[in-house]
Amino acid sequence: MEWVALLLFVAVIFVLLAGFPVAFSLGGTALIFAAAGVLGGGFESAFLAGLPSRVFGIMVNDTLIAVPLFVFMGITLERARIAEDLLETLSSLFGTLRGGLGISVTIVGMLLAASTGIVGATVVTMGLLSLPTMLKRGYSPEIAAGTICASGTLGQIIPPSIILVMLGDVISSAYQQAQLAQGNFSPKTVSVGDLFAGALLPGLLLVVLYILYLIFMAIIRPAVMPAHNDGGQPRASIGRVLHALFAPLFLIFAVLGSILSGVATPTEAAGVGAIGAMLIALARRSMTLSRLQEIMRSTLRISSMVFMILIGASIFSLVFRGYGGDDGVRAVLGSLPGGVITAMLLVMLVMFLLGFVLDFIEIIYVVVPIVGPVLLTMGLDPVWLAIMIAVNLQTSFLTPPFGFALFYLRGVAPPSVTTMQIYRGVVPFIGLQILGLVILAMFPDLATWLPGKLYGQ
Repeated sequence: MEWVALLLFVAVIFVLLAGFPVAFSLGGTALIFAAAGVLGGGFESAFLAGLPSRVFGIMVNDTLIAVPLFVFMGITLERARIAEDLLETLSSLFGTLRGGLGISVTIVGMLLAASTGIVGATVVTMGLLSLPTMLKRGYSPEIAAGTICASGTLGQIIPPSIILVMLGDVISSAYQQAQLAQGNFSPKTVSVGDLFAGALLPGLLLVVLYILYLIFMAIIRPAVMPAHNDGGQPRASIGRVLHALFAPLFLIFAVLGSILSGVATPTEAAGVGAIGAMLIALARRSMTLSRLQEIMRSTLRISSMVFMILIGASIFSLVFRGYGGDDGVRAVLGSLPGGVITAMLLVMLVMFLLGFVLDFIEIIYVVVPIVGPVLLTMGLDPVWLAIMIAVNLQTSFLTPPFGFALFYLRGVAPPSVTTMQIYRGVVPFIGLQILGLVILAMFPDLATWLPGKLYGQ
């Protein structure tokens, strides 16, 4: 009955493209297929008996508690105007240099990614703050748009990233399934902390590639990135720079430091981050009761969406496996010429294409549980695989015409910046993302060295 599982997967894609809510599309379509299978005798109703325990498992999952806490932290920092202060300070520090403003935007995007982990909020915030300034200073719309979109999507890979929290839970389950399938009944585990440590060097690699590209463009095409004359105004003092950097660096060290040092679990560190964001907002006098209510409503809305999608995806994966879909995927990937290399390339290509039309949450909870155990059974490292998936999804979020980051920027960009200019601007950064993927594929230690040093794996 593997063909029914394939038909289920295709049906879900079409229902999602039709615009129906994601959670109900996943769960509803799967239940319709299950009901038809029970009536037709091709599906065992006993599979559905495991559904309540799956939902309960989601409710009591300690790792997933970090999701609403990180969302709360990110939204709070967005309301505290951290990005605005950072951009103004770094622009005055070396924005007068040719290409300096673009580098400032990239660094701010990196710090926001490490502070908030929310891509949409980062792209919109950077678009509102930096795009008018870059255009006013003579930057070409293509360079400005590409820099903002690329730096805004760093929240996908640089921890503490929400995508890494959810991916860590899925990869851990897939890794245990792979080991059990291989006869190892004392399976090892993969934690979110492993993924956070594994993502640090690849994330910084992308930042370095972005900055090197901007410096290169400033040298060979100075007209698209002119130097800015500040009219003799003094550069930012060391005190002002430290003041602007204190809040994001404080949270980065508090959250990541506590996780990587083993002092706190990701969930506990997320609580520290949420409290830290509140204290920063209070210190900056940007927190009122009405704003707190707004932040809590936004957190509840986003978190509810994530967990409803997770429940729907759990129903989908249960029915998919009931029809033997996982066996079909394993047979297809195992029969490919070239073995694990071809299988990995195919999976990366499918995820890249799905990233055009599906949100990363849907891909993580629908696709990764299907292909993850198969790839891990072939001997791939779970941390390396997770980071490759995260960077791959980040690349698809930049790729025209359906990249989500492009939609976010288009929504806040002035009419003078055309959609085609945004598309042309991100093309070089897509090339840099692919280069980063190739480097990571050739040198897996970029993702596995730091977790090994910290946790002795």
